[in-house]
Amino acid sequence: MRLYNYFILLLFFIISSCGAYYNQPTGVEKAVIGESTPATTLLKELPKPKEPIVVGLYKFRDQTGQYKPSENGSNFSTAVTQGATSILIKALEDSKWFVPIERENIGNLLQERNLIRSTRQEYTKDADPNVPQITPLLYAGVLLEGGIISYDTNIITGGFGARYFGTGGAIKYRQDRVTIYLRMVSTANGKILKSVYISKTILSQAIDQSLFKYVSFKRLLEVETGYTTNEPVQMAVTEAIEKAVATLVLEGIKEGIWEADAPKPEIDSLLLKYEEENKEADVTAIYNRELKERRSRFAIEIAGGATLMDGDYESPLVRPMGRGALKYFFSPSFNLSASTNVIELANKNLIDVGYATFDLNAEFIFLPKDKLTPYIFAGGGYGMNRKFENQHVKVQYGGGFEYMASDNIGIKIYGEHNLNFSDNIDYIKRGVRDDFYYRFGLGLTYYFPNKKNTVSGK
Repeated sequence: MRLYNYFILLLFFIISSCGAYYNQPTGVEKAVIGESTPATTLLKELPKPKEPIVVGLYKFRDQTGQYKPSENGSNFSTAVTQGATSILIKALEDSKWFVPIERENIGNLLQERNLIRSTRQEYTKDADPNVPQITPLLYAGVLLEGGIISYDTNIITGGFGARYFGTGGAIKYRQDRVTIYLRMVSTANGKILKSVYISKTILSQAIDQSLFKYVSFKRLLEVETGYTTNEPVQMAVTEAIEKAVATLVLEGIKEGIWEADAPKPEIDSLLLKYEEENKEADVTAIYNRELKERRSRFAIEIAGGATLMDGDYESPLVRPMGRGALKYFFSPSFNLSASTNVIELANKNLIDVGYATFDLNAEFIFLPKDKLTPYIFAGGGYGMNRKFENQHVKVQYGGGFEYMASDNIGIKIYGEHNLNFSDNIDYIKRGVRDDFYYRFGLGLTYYFPNKKNTVSGK
């Protein structure tokens, strides 16, 4: 028994084998150069400009007005960084496309230049009159405006936990989201040349395990371990800003606002990738749901599964079934399905009979643009046995889930309740209730490509 408990303890340490757990800080760490983000690499890989653009940036502000949530009293610490202007200036420098000039603290700059002028005037009265004057300030051709416009907390929360005889663990997660807008304004006429919108999710996770066991009489073993990881908000803001700068550069190239110093095939390839990213963004909703038209007008379906009798006899048995169907979609959410079904119904040591049914169902798909969607259906049908006898009329209803494995193939699982207007399905009439049965199936649906998609190569 003691060996078993030690084994459970060892197993828990193996389960918690995550990078964050085995790289916990154990001492004082030295200062390091700031980490890069995936967008940093994207910025540095941009083609060089023919001529860098002088840009002015007065303030890139936190416009959310949010404070960090706190369980213990007031908390006056802001939810996002107040130094977004500095982050944006660094991103502009990394891109090599812009020459940022000081505007955030221009008062300090002007005061220092006045000190230089007054000092030179005072101490060079009798000196050479040809002493050069202070260099004039650069002026910006464009201004960058915008800011951090939202910080949404707990857009997704969840977790999982289990405990058995004092041994267990739990996993929790939370996802926040930060959103920024960046726009470019012409100083010549005040026209907004481009505006981009970028969002970035922020993930927090917590994992803990515990062991609570009596290893022997009056000997209790209790072990707890775990860790929490929080994606730094500053890193998320940095990545969003860097992505915004890269997007602004690509939009400028696309619209002919500026030119890149690179061969045309390289520029075309870069813009093609950007267009594909835009198309993906157009069909992606919150929670990374990819929304697009997934089903064509016509489809064919095959399915197999099991049936379960609910008649006058006891001890029903599970028996196989097969199904073939044709579908026509009137809209992305609604279709009619005509099917032929071959089923067997059985009760232990009593009956084992086969039927063929012809069903017509109306189906409603709840999330037609998602890969995974629930659906419901209802309709009527007509059935008979293998000898074309014991004919009966019925209605059926049910529901299930369908997953689009590709543009043309859907995988579905469903359950169905069949209500027969006959008490003779099991070849015995007893009581006042008609005979029912259930069907459970797993199937494939093939959606014929639309002609317009075939012609265009989609």
